Amino acid sequence: MGRLDGKVALVTGSGRNIGRATVLKLAAEGCHVIVNARSNQAEADAVVAEARALGVKALAIIADVGNKAQVEAMAAKALAEFGRVDILINNAAIRPHKPFRELTDGDWELVRNVVLDGAFYLTRALVGPMVDNKFGQILFFVGDGAYSGRGHGRAHLSAVKMALVGLARGLASEFAQHNIRVNVVSPGSIDTRRDNPEWYGNRPPDASGIPLGRQGKIDEIAATCLFLVTEDGGFITGQTIHVNGGAAYY
Repeated sequence: MGRLDGKVALVTGSGRNIGRATVLKLAAEGCHVIVNARSNQAEADAVVAEARALGVKALAIIADVGNKAQVEAMAAKALAEFGRVDILINNAAIRPHKPFRELTDGDWELVRNVVLDGAFYLTRALVGPMVDNKFGQILFFVGDGAYSGRGHGRAHLSAVKMALVGLARGLASEFAQHNIRVNVVSPGSIDTRRDNPEWYGNRPPDASGIPLGRQGKIDEIAATCLFLVTEDGGFITGQTIHVNGGAAYY
């Protein structure tokens, strides 16, 4: 018996890295899963196959979380397939760095649409069935960079990430009476494959400034998500969990 037997989870941005690891961590506990990728059907299908091999139902949905219509269509498809979504993990994000004085309206809107608006629209679409079922777990992802303010060209990213913290706190208070918990996971420097090294000036994050002396692992973030959405974390809501090896960024 898994800790999430029969539950249904949707994880955005789950074709690879932290999202994929989280899907598989949930599936190993008996949770049916919805895998989301922006455009890579093959990646999403591969994660679905891995999840099904663990004995659960799995569905791939291609949708750009920065597009309201696609977000709402994804929610509708998930509900049509499973009848409900018990666990929502808003993981999808983009990280384009650009100096503040060079930011255009389009740059600002792109980051806001993907990181903040997409999470808002998806949560709004799925929270109703959670209320009806008197159960729900919602996670948002930020990042320690939003707290530290460090890193050239990150002001717009930090702004929308911190808005997610406020959204989570407000939702946690409003929906606690319905047995819905809402939390934030804030990873530090995690060893992930990067498809866009230009986001980091061709210098991917490393272990500098981390007291534990190493980068985090994607499975450690996935394990944190699992803890928060099971009864092990049953008295935690409205909180931000920093998984950063002891880096004092806040």
